[in-house]
Amino acid sequence: MTMPADKAASTVFYDGSCPLCTLEVQQYQKITPQGQIAWVDASCPAFRPPEGLSQEALMRRFHALKPDGEWVSGAAAFVHIWAQLPGWRHLAQLAKIPGVLRLMELGYVQFLKVRPRIQSWFKQRSV
Repeated sequence: MTMPADKAASTVFYDGSCPLCTLEVQQYQKITPQGQIAWVDASCPAFRPPEGLSQEALMRRFHALKPDGEWVSGAAAFVHIWAQLPGWRHLAQLAKIPGVLRLMELGYVQFLKVRPRIQSWFKQRSV
C-alpha cells in the first residue's frame, strides 16, 4: 500500500476492480492538486490494509484517511475529497447544510445495493 509521504495529504482507498469506481477516481485524479491525495487501489493483490481494517471493508465502501488520522467513509469520504478538488468544492459546501450529509449517505447506501448490477453492466460493455 502506498501511503502519502506528506503528512498533510489524505489517503483514499477505492475498489479498483469496480469499473465505475475506477472511472470516477480517474476523473478525480486528473484534477487533484499535486501531493494532496494519495489514491490506493484496495483491490490490488499486493495491497495490505491498515491495521484494524480488512481489504473487503475497504473495497465495500469508499474510504479516506484524513491527514489528522481520522477515517471517513461513504458520503463523508466523498465530501472530504470534493473539498480538496477544484470544481467540486461547491458540493462539499452543500454537505454542511444540516441534514444534507445524512441524505447523501442514504443515497450512497442505496447506490451500494445496485452497484453489483452496475459493475456487471460496465464489464459486459467493455468486453
